[in-house]
Amino acid sequence: MGMTMTQKILAAHAGLDCVVAGQLIEADLDLVLGNDVTTPVAIHEMDKMTITSVYDKDKIALVPDHFTPNKDIKSAEHCKCVREFAKKHDITNYFEIGEMGIEHALLPEKGLVVAGDVVIGADSHTCTYGALGAFSTGVGSTDMAAGMATGKAWFKVPSAIKFTLTGKPAKWVSGKDIILHIIGMIGVDGALYKSMEFVGDGIQYLSMDDRFAMTNMAIEAGGKNGIFPVDDAAIAYMKEHSTKTYTIYEADEDAVYDEEYTIDLSTLRPTVAFPHLPENTRTIDEVGEVVIDQVVIGSCTNGRIDDLRIAAKVMEGKKVAPGMRAIIFPATQAIYLQAIEEGLITTFIKAGAVVSTPTCGPCLGGHMGILAKGERAVATTNRNFVGRMGHPESEVYLASPAVAAASAITGKISDPEELGM
Repeated sequence: MGMTMTQKILAAHAGLDCVVAGQLIEADLDLVLGNDVTTPVAIHEMDKMTITSVYDKDKIALVPDHFTPNKDIKSAEHCKCVREFAKKHDITNYFEIGEMGIEHALLPEKGLVVAGDVVIGADSHTCTYGALGAFSTGVGSTDMAAGMATGKAWFKVPSAIKFTLTGKPAKWVSGKDIILHIIGMIGVDGALYKSMEFVGDGIQYLSMDDRFAMTNMAIEAGGKNGIFPVDDAAIAYMKEHSTKTYTIYEADEDAVYDEEYTIDLSTLRPTVAFPHLPENTRTIDEVGEVVIDQVVIGSCTNGRIDDLRIAAKVMEGKKVAPGMRAIIFPATQAIYLQAIEEGLITTFIKAGAVVSTPTCGPCLGGHMGILAKGERAVATTNRNFVGRMGHPESEVYLASPAVAAASAITGKISDPEELGM
């Protein structure tokens, strides 16, 4: 019986010739990730285990990004805990204010993850790195603690769903629209504990930023991970950003999939997820009149340079609607700097938007973009649960950077084509 990409990676890291879905294995880890919310819990768990050292100071990444810059005293204490732990154990990849970014954009940018790696992170969107052909998944803080101590983790080998992508997407259709379409199609539990494996000739039309957005949201369909084949675009990205050795795994021709879907990308339209689940999707043609109060462009899903370029293209020479709060969050310092050099930040500010330091703050209703009762926001983030960005009676609509930017200009959920783009 053949294996999927994910199964091959896990088998190699477990020292096994083959694995099957449902099998329990112990795998070696290439990287363990934590942030300012989850790492303090993991540190306390390590203390309970009376663990006095980490397995490899070069294979742990700690990124304070959720409530930073520090929102309040409690978040400051959390970050202090992480900072002191990193200093105590001489953690190589600790990224503090000034050099930090949103973790799931920062790690690939820093070259810390490459094809064939096994990565765990105490954050559900750790599945992002499958865009590079790695197996990466979110875990709890206790598993993170064990990973930092031993360099190993237990997994149940996931079964898989194959998504064959064909055709070329239209101008304003991005990876965000594709993954929202898929989640709307299969539901928020449609891939529960399964590997979402993307294949097909349509992948050639997807940038790396498109792919990162898609694997990032695999968890929103319940997926254990999302993963793309390693093609020339992925190899070029890794060569630009990393010196690590990568390993390319390919699914066997007789690999077993629980389900298979074929999606013609040329037929897709910009897609919006209505409150209060990512599966509650409508195409831009089905949206109707939805007046909004705030737009957020950024996050670990859509704060990369391509996202900012698209948003700036839509907003160029225009003004944010009166009364609209438009907030832009570049995902890392390097992206921020590149956006400055390309004039994107100037475009945003002239349009009447504000630009903030890299942070997860608004996405989880932490800070820098909280919604009041009855307010509506269009966000390029990944979740729109009840109260996700603030008051439980507020509403979050998930969309691509293009739709979010157009909506900021018109004051309602809008197709960029409405602006003559």
